[in-house]
Amino acid sequence: MIKTIIEPFRIKSVEPIYFTTKEERIDILEKAFYNPFLIDAEHVLIDLLTDSGTSAMSSNQWAGIMQGDESYAGSPSFFRFEKAVREITGMPIIIPTHQGRASEKILFSITGGKGKYFLSNTLFDTTRANIEFSGAEGIDLVCEEGKYPTVPAPFKGNMDVIALTKAIEEKGAENIPMVIMTITNNSGGGQPVSMQNIRETKAVCAAYNIPFFIDACRFAENAYFIKKREEGYANKTVKQIANEIFSYADGCTMSAKKDAFANIGGFLALKDEELARQCRNLLIITEGFPTYGGLAGRDLEAIAIGLREVMDEHYLQYRIRSIEYLTNKLVDAGVPVMQPGGGHAVYLDAKPFLPHIPVEQYPGQALVGALYVEGGIRSVEIGSLMFGKYDENKKLIPAQMELVRLAIPRRVYTQSHIDYVAEVIIEVFEKRSEIKGLTITEEAPMLRHFTAKLKPIR
Repeated sequence: MIKTIIEPFRIKSVEPIYFTTKEERIDILEKAFYNPFLIDAEHVLIDLLTDSGTSAMSSNQWAGIMQGDESYAGSPSFFRFEKAVREITGMPIIIPTHQGRASEKILFSITGGKGKYFLSNTLFDTTRANIEFSGAEGIDLVCEEGKYPTVPAPFKGNMDVIALTKAIEEKGAENIPMVIMTITNNSGGGQPVSMQNIRETKAVCAAYNIPFFIDACRFAENAYFIKKREEGYANKTVKQIANEIFSYADGCTMSAKKDAFANIGGFLALKDEELARQCRNLLIITEGFPTYGGLAGRDLEAIAIGLREVMDEHYLQYRIRSIEYLTNKLVDAGVPVMQPGGGHAVYLDAKPFLPHIPVEQYPGQALVGALYVEGGIRSVEIGSLMFGKYDENKKLIPAQMELVRLAIPRRVYTQSHIDYVAEVIIEVFEKRSEIKGLTITEEAPMLRHFTAKLKPIR
């Protein structure tokens, strides 16, 4: 029986990788203040910082780009984009934006504000930042099994529905503009959400008359997990599953830089006409006319094509299996890693990986630096640097988990690249006692992980 799952594509164009030595990387990391965001891309061998906007577009997408119509208003490219989004979401109102955080900025500027609370399975960094920028507060309510990285469970991205009900009662339904379900749960290890949990969350929202929204960046990957893991969905297509997911929602935001394979773009999809009117008004001020929303017509074309391509089950089988493949190699070597493998990334559990580094010395960020030095791999910390807060005495309130995400760009790297990544991680794990903690020397008040400067604790 043939077991190898091959890449469901042929490579038509390539770009060279620039190789650095370990000595060079030590110097590069120091000059970048131990922050991977500040490293020039040409000095990165395998770039797993993010899967956002880093995918390889297909020949059909590139052909679509040539058909892009750049009319300021009413471009046919917009209507093809709108049709593609409607076919998946069923939402009547589609508002393009230049990327996901622009959708979030518009939505939360209108619905947020001081004294309001947004409840979620887990909010990602820009979502939380835009909520907090409005003056509101974001509250994460991931299920209990989602709090233990190395303990496998099929749907660790789920909402804790009991905690959701309790939070609504405590905060008051009138103070909660919406509940947001992130699929897959990025900050929670790229873990999927079950259809049953989506239905249960929707039922709670309906009982309290609270709008239910979906952060849909990786909707196709989540739909594929439902097909493979949830009873009653094995014979449904990914599109049918996606249609059902969105049928429970009152609206959604999406960064098309993930599951649409696009290098830029996003959208808001809504059912509420009045909310849509307000969003369009703010869109015109900040992004552009409602039929282009900060995007070129060629980008709208690429997104429309990508949204259909991502639901191909041969691609999704390869995509999910490649994450599983890397996860299993690390598990076999004893590396503490999020289990089971998620949809778009492998997540190292920095606490048991570096037990000698306390959370206030940012073990995840220290591990990120070690991976770069050892093998030129760029990754990102999802822990107390990204999500940590300070109390009134400026003492760190750590994040719930200290993870390092290795986000795999779509259709970019081959199995030999992934084997190399595994070898580097295992090599670092074997020398983990040599890794030192970090302290912050400079930080921004919000989204500090993008620009923070750090130094080792000697």
